[in-house]
Amino acid sequence: MIVHVHKTIPAASLEMLGQQLQAAVLHTPDRHILVTPSSLRSLNGQAAGLESYIEETFVFADDRQLSALEYTVKKRTVNIGSVTLGGSSDQCVMIAGPCSIESAEQIDQVAQFLVARGIKTLRAGCYKPRTSPYSFQGLGLEGLKMLAAVRERYGFSIVTEARDATHIDEIIEYADVIQVGAKAMYDQGILRRCGTANKPVLIKRGFGSTLQEFVQAAEFVLSAGNDQVMLCERGIRTFETKTRFTLDLCGVAWLKAHTNLPLILDPSHAMGYRYGVADLARACVAMGVDGLLIETHPQPDQAKSDASQQLNFEQFSAMHDSLVALAPAVGKRMV
Repeated sequence: MIVHVHKTIPAASLEMLGQQLQAAVLHTPDRHILVTPSSLRSLNGQAAGLESYIEETFVFADDRQLSALEYTVKKRTVNIGSVTLGGSSDQCVMIAGPCSIESAEQIDQVAQFLVARGIKTLRAGCYKPRTSPYSFQGLGLEGLKMLAAVRERYGFSIVTEARDATHIDEIIEYADVIQVGAKAMYDQGILRRCGTANKPVLIKRGFGSTLQEFVQAAEFVLSAGNDQVMLCERGIRTFETKTRFTLDLCGVAWLKAHTNLPLILDPSHAMGYRYGVADLARACVAMGVDGLLIETHPQPDQAKSDASQQLNFEQFSAMHDSLVALAPAVGKRMV
C-alpha cells in the first residue's frame, strides 16, 4: 500500500507512522510518501489521530507499487542529457557502442562514427560480468576514465554497467546512466546504492527472471528515493538453442500496459547474432518503445567480447536509416 501524507505532518508523527507501517518513506516537494508491504491493505487504525494528514491511499495486489501504471496513471519521465524518455515524449533514444571498451583508439573510432550519425548516448562496458573467468574482464577504472575523456571530447551521455557492488561508486562517479546488468539484477547492494544516486538507472531483465521479479528490482531503486529508472528487456532463456535468447515482446506489451517506467529494448543480446539484430530492432521500434540499445564495433570479428552480435559501421548505418524512417509511423522519432 502507498500512503500520501500532507507535508504539514509533524516530523515525529511521520517517523512514528512510518515505523508502525514498516514503510519506506519518500519525500517530494508536495507530500511525503509511505510505501508499505502490499500485504497491508488498510491502515487499520494505525494512523489514529493523524487522519487529517492522510491525503490518499493506494492498495495493490503485489509489491509492484511505485512502478505501477495504476499508481501514476502516466509514464514517468527520465532525462539523459538533452534526451527525454517516457512521459509524453515522442523520442526513441538510440544507445549505441561496443560491448566493451578495449582501447582509447577503439572507443574514439566508435565515438566519431556515432557523432556523425547524430547519436548522443554512448554505451560501453568497463567491468564485464563474463560467464568464464578466462574471458576478457574489461578495463575497469581505466576504461571509465577513457569514457569520461570521450564524453568531454564529443559531448555524449555515457551508459556503463556495474558488475557488482564493489565498484558501484566508480560507476556513479563516471557514468551519466548506471546500467544494472542482467546478471546483477538481483544484487541488492547495487540496487540500493542506485536508489541513493541522483542519476538515471537502466535495469536489464535477468535472463531467467519473471516480469514480476524484473519490476520488483526497479522497486528497490524507486523505494530508496531515485525515480529515474528505466527497464531494459534483453531476452530470456527458453528451450530454443538457435538464438542466444528469446526477446520477450509479449512481456514488453505487458510492461507497457502495467508499469509507469520507460522501456528500452536490447535486440543485440537477445539475438546473439548480427544478422538478426536489424530486423529485431525494427520490431522493437514498431512497438513504440522509448529506446534501443544496439552494439556496434569498428571490427566486430576482432571484438574481445560478444563478437558475433556486434554490427560493423556499415550494418549499423543501414539499420539506423531504416529506424529513422520507421519511427514516425508509431509517433516516435529516433534521437
